[in-house]
Amino acid sequence: MIPAGTAPPTWALPQQADVALTGVLVFAAAVWVGGLVAIFVVARVARRTLRPAERVAFFRCLGRAYGPVGGLALALALASGAVLLSRHPWDGQVTAATAVAGSLVAVTAAGVVQARRMTRLRHRALGNPGDRGWPGRYGAKRPALPSCVR
Repeated sequence: MIPAGTAPPTWALPQQADVALTGVLVFAAAVWVGGLVAIFVVARVARRTLRPAERVAFFRCLGRAYGPVGGLALALALASGAVLLSRHPWDGQVTAATAVAGSLVAVTAAGVVQARRMTRLRHRALGNPGDRGWPGRYGAKRPALPSCVR
């Protein structure tokens, strides 16, 4: 059904393809958003229960495990959303959806870069207990090598 005041689609997908792509979009978005929410919850718990060296090792492993899952989910959401949007004429809603999608990709990429940089800084700080900066707060003697790296 086409809402009143909008142009008809420029081409149509078979109903089964439309339903399948919508399902992929919803599932991929749920995995991506749910993963981010889970990471925030895990970060709070890890901060309270793990020592600094263990926390650095844990989040390094978590990032390496979740990165491909979250990246694939985001890629599937963007691809299925793009196919679903491509059948509509270019208008303000499509422009807004494209801008939001591009912003999500940019913010996600910046977050990954920042998280990797912070992990390297924390790892380095844990290895220099005489430094009065970060290591003074953590008091660690040696950096832990994550088991996922060994």
